[in-house]
Amino acid sequence: MSLTGYDAPIEGTIADDAAKVAALRRTKVIATGALALCVAVYAIAKYFEPILPWLGFVAAFAEAATIGGLADWYAVVALFRRPLGLPIPHTAIIPENQNRIADNLGRFIEVNFLAPGPVREKLNEVDFAALVADWLSDPERAAGLSRFVARLVPQTLSAIERSGLRDFVTQRIVEQVEKVPVAPLAAELLSAFTDDRRHQKLFDEFTKVVGRFLADDEALAAMREKIREELPTVFNLFRADAYLLKKIVASTGLLLEEVRADPHHPMRQEFDRFVLNFLEKLRTSRDYAKRAEKLKRDFLARPELRELAQDMWESLRSVIEHDASAPKSMIREHLAGMFVEVGRHLASDRKIRADMNQGFVVALASFVESQKSGVSGFIADQVKRWDLAQLTRLIEMNIGRDLQYIRFNGMLIGGMAGLMLYVGELLFLAN
Repeated sequence: MSLTGYDAPIEGTIADDAAKVAALRRTKVIATGALALCVAVYAIAKYFEPILPWLGFVAAFAEAATIGGLADWYAVVALFRRPLGLPIPHTAIIPENQNRIADNLGRFIEVNFLAPGPVREKLNEVDFAALVADWLSDPERAAGLSRFVARLVPQTLSAIERSGLRDFVTQRIVEQVEKVPVAPLAAELLSAFTDDRRHQKLFDEFTKVVGRFLADDEALAAMREKIREELPTVFNLFRADAYLLKKIVASTGLLLEEVRADPHHPMRQEFDRFVLNFLEKLRTSRDYAKRAEKLKRDFLARPELRELAQDMWESLRSVIEHDASAPKSMIREHLAGMFVEVGRHLASDRKIRADMNQGFVVALASFVESQKSGVSGFIADQVKRWDLAQLTRLIEMNIGRDLQYIRFNGMLIGGMAGLMLYVGELLFLAN
């Protein structure tokens, strides 16, 4: 099993690993040879010291260098395994303390690398908004994003229906509409319509409708029949109904022409007074307000309204799904254009980018803060799952060569210390 718990190795390429292993082996051989050389020099110097007294200095240096080399060899080996396989306490430090190392490593990363201060500081160095702007400004990427969004449309619509979100939103909209007072709102809307006497255009249209009605043969026949029914029989013998109808139509037509030609006609003024009075009552009359609220409640409660909303939803869904799956989709085209435009605006607006970056920092920092204990536990669990043999091999392969130089330093420092002690001993005895 690899150190990560997966099949892919993490040591690097096979060639790199082989080179590291070869370099480590050469360093070990040189260090061991240097230790053996110290032992040999010590033995030779001690043997010829009675003949050549100055060899005492060499013997002292070689003796201390041997001790230092052996001590550092022991220290280096004890990190990874038991020296000579002996069950010596406090050896094989890394394998024996794997769980403690794992826990401490996880806590170290959590406290030092995932603390709020360093995380926010590092996140503030990244211009997330610029990255988003550059990504969206690319037409190909924007088109790809639009295709991805379009593919999600059917699933999104189905999810909305299954989740009850559509009914929930509809109900909330109805509740909000029920809270809105209709009469004052209608008064304000109509007041905007009556500005600059624009309601008189509606009055003009009304006169045209009446004029067309009076010119309609079927309408005139119905009016004549009604007049005939109301007149005494003797008048009908003299065709009084036709006379009266002709007079009524002529008078009405003449009046309508006068009204249309005169912007200050008394009928227009009367219509103005009627409209203004109606608007005032809408604003202030409790009776009108009650009537308007009742009409609103009756309208919202009608089943036809819900059926209409259902039909509108089904039609909208059908149109969206059909367009999203079409080879030349208007939705995809408009989405792609919108994404590109958003990217360009974002790139040119520093304030929006700054606000967006701050939002990213807050969101990501909060996410890291909420998940850092989990990251710590994940790291610790992964380290605990590492194969000990492979872990030891990996560490030794990457830093073992540097550790071997500790042996050289130990021999050199030990030899110098031994030499100084020997000189001190000679000086002390000389006194």
